[in-house]
Amino acid sequence: MDIFDYARSVNSEKESPLASRLRPKTLDQVVGQEHIIGKDKLLYRAIKADKISSIIFYGPPGTGKTTLAKVIANTTSADFMQLNATVAGKKDMEDVVAKAKQNMAMSGRKTILFVDEIHRFNKGQQDYLLPFVEDGTVVLIGATTENPYFEVNSALISRSIVFELHPLSVENIKTLILRAVNDKTDGMGIYNGVIDDDAVMFLAEISNGDARTALNAVELGILTTDPAQDGKIHITLEVAQQCVQKRALKYDKSGDNHYDTISAFIKSMRGSDPDAAVYYLSRMLYAGESVDFISRRILICAAEDVGMANPQALVVANAAAQAVHQVGMPEAQIILSEAVIYVASSPKSNSACNAIFAANEVVRSTVTAKVPAHLQDAHYKGSAKLGHGIGYKYAHDYPNHYVKQQYLPDGLEDSRFYEPGDLGYEVEVKNYFKKIKED
Repeated sequence: MDIFDYARSVNSEKESPLASRLRPKTLDQVVGQEHIIGKDKLLYRAIKADKISSIIFYGPPGTGKTTLAKVIANTTSADFMQLNATVAGKKDMEDVVAKAKQNMAMSGRKTILFVDEIHRFNKGQQDYLLPFVEDGTVVLIGATTENPYFEVNSALISRSIVFELHPLSVENIKTLILRAVNDKTDGMGIYNGVIDDDAVMFLAEISNGDARTALNAVELGILTTDPAQDGKIHITLEVAQQCVQKRALKYDKSGDNHYDTISAFIKSMRGSDPDAAVYYLSRMLYAGESVDFISRRILICAAEDVGMANPQALVVANAAAQAVHQVGMPEAQIILSEAVIYVASSPKSNSACNAIFAANEVVRSTVTAKVPAHLQDAHYKGSAKLGHGIGYKYAHDYPNHYVKQQYLPDGLEDSRFYEPGDLGYEVEVKNYFKKIKED
C-alpha cells in the first residue's frame, strides 16, 4: 500500500456510514446474539482461541453477520480477505486462492475468506471453492440472508458450521442507538446531539430487529437537524418519524395498546370479520410487531375458534407460519393476510376446545381409571396370558368399519366430551356418526 492508498483508506473510513463506523472491533463490543457468542458458547471460545473453522452466518439484514466476520478479522492471526458475491467473479476467487496458497507456503499462515451474500454465487462458483475449503487452503466464512440449506451447496454446508443470527431485540437496538449518539470517536458524539426516550423506543421498535435501519435514522437525524438554542441537536419523536418516513403508532409492545390491538385482532377473526382482522394485522405490522407472534395468534385462533368446522384452517395457518420464515418482510405480510382472511372467513366451532377442557376436568377430578381389558395391549411379553386384549372387536371387520364397544374406562362409559357443531365440516361429522351407528 502506497501513501495514496493509505490516504484513500483513511478518508473512506471517516466518510463511511455510521453503521459501518460503529461496527464492533472486539467480541466485548458486540450487542446481541448471545445464543452463539455468549462466553460459554462455541463461537466465542473459537474466536478467542483463534481456532476458527469454516462458518456460515445466516440471518436477516442488520443482525451482525458482517460484524462478526470483522471481529474475527480483528482477532485472528490469519490473513483475512473479503469478497462480495454480488460483484465477485472467477478471477477474484482465483486471486484469493493464489494468495492463500502463497501465505501457507511462505509463512504457514492460514487465510480466512469472508464471502458476503454467498447465496449469490452460482453452483459453479461455490464448487470452485470446495476443494480449497476441504484441504484448508482457505477457511470460509459465508454470510447470507437466505436459508443456506436451500441456497448453498450441500457439500459446502457439510464442511461448515451454520450459525443462525436472530433479529436484535428492542433493548439491543436501544443500546446501539445510545452508543451511536454519544460515541465521540466512531459515533455522532462530536455533534452534541441528544435523543428523547420516546424517539429511542420508536426507532428501536420500528427497526424490526435491524440495527442498520436504526443507525441510519440516527445519522440522518443528527446531520439534518439544526441545533436548538441550547446548542444541542435534539432528536425528538417527530424527527425520528421523518427519518424513517413512518408515523409512530400508539402501540407499546408491553402496554395496554399492544394487548388491546391483539385482542381486537383475535376477536375479529373469531367474529368472522376479515376486513377488521386485516386492519389490525396491518396496524401490528406497521408498528413492528414480530411476525412470529402474529403467526402464533393465527394458529391458536385456527384451532380454538375455527376448529373442526374447518380443520384445514389449522393447516393453512401452520403453512403461513413456516412460510413467513422463508420469505421475510415485506412479502410475509401477504402470507399473513391470506391466513388471516382464511381463518376469519371459515365457519366457526369451539367443540375441539370444549372437548379437551371437559376431558381435562374429568382427568383432574377422578381417580385414574383402568383401561378396559379388551383395549389393553396383548403383544407385550405375556400380556395375552393375563387376559389383555381378549374380546376386542376389530372395527374393520364390521359394516362401515364401525362396531359398538366400550372404549372409555368403567364408570366413564357414558361420558361425552366432543359435541359436533352445526357448521362446516362438523355437519359431515354428524352425518358420519349418524350413518355408521344407524346402519
